Amino acid sequence: MSSSESYPRDLIGYASRPPDPHWPGEARIAVSLVMNYEEGGEACVLHGDAHSESVLTDVGAEPLPGVRNMNVESLFEYGSRVGFREILAVLEGARVPATVYAVGMALERNPQAAAEIAASGLEVACHGQRWIDYQFVPENVEREHMRRNIECITRLIGKRPVGWYTGRPSPNTRRLVVESGGFLYDSDAYNDDLPYWTEVAGRRHLVIPYTFDNNDSRLQRGGDFSTGEQFFSYCRDAFDWLYLKGAAGQPRMMSVGLHGRLIGRPGRIGALARLIEHMQRHEGVWLTTRAAIAEHWHAHHASG
Repeated sequence: MSSSESYPRDLIGYASRPPDPHWPGEARIAVSLVMNYEEGGEACVLHGDAHSESVLTDVGAEPLPGVRNMNVESLFEYGSRVGFREILAVLEGARVPATVYAVGMALERNPQAAAEIAASGLEVACHGQRWIDYQFVPENVEREHMRRNIECITRLIGKRPVGWYTGRPSPNTRRLVVESGGFLYDSDAYNDDLPYWTEVAGRRHLVIPYTFDNNDSRLQRGGDFSTGEQFFSYCRDAFDWLYLKGAAGQPRMMSVGLHGRLIGRPGRIGALARLIEHMQRHEGVWLTTRAAIAEHWHAHHASG
């Protein structure tokens, strides 16, 4: 394929000329903490799936075909019974705004958790109706799941979501998000440290990249983190580097991914508290929601 031919990927981005985001108060860095609420929406034969869940648990599970995996189910239940509350308590204790990526089916199966999340005042964004891989899900089914996820969050949280993140999207996901309307951003990307505009179905659309590296999923995915201290050290180093970039006149943003069944465990939750304390000891740090970042970008970088 020659360079003149159409290529659907952007390998260049801002290149050597990233914009100054001019964060509120001219902050040196914008930090987005994200709690993923997924438990009860994962793959399970009880949900009509052909196999049990096998991703992001404390056991090296295989997707058992046609049967329940009792250990995996129980490990997920920790997130909805205990872990998400541990994260909420840390966020509330530090008075830090954050975003919740909410799976629709998961919220529906735990109305009390939905009520607590609503009462927290955190932003709640869509995380799909199911916590599954949408790669091969038919477009009409994905569109219907998207509609149900929006309806579910609006009903249970009391406010229509303005953000989207599937996590395991299909090639159709971003177009379906844009076509559905009402979203300020999606985060199904990992390719920058700043928001950016793209064009989808003839419309301008904002992408706020997320992260798999500053993410407690690394305690399970690949197993390269084994302790909360390793999670803390990595995220601290990422923050420190980006903060230095901001001090040098190149402010960026940082995302941190959290899960109740992972960082919410007693041996790990302290690492999140220490990370927030470390960030709050610095001046010029905008700890915020993804919706607020999107609103800022729409207001101040609409032509960028």
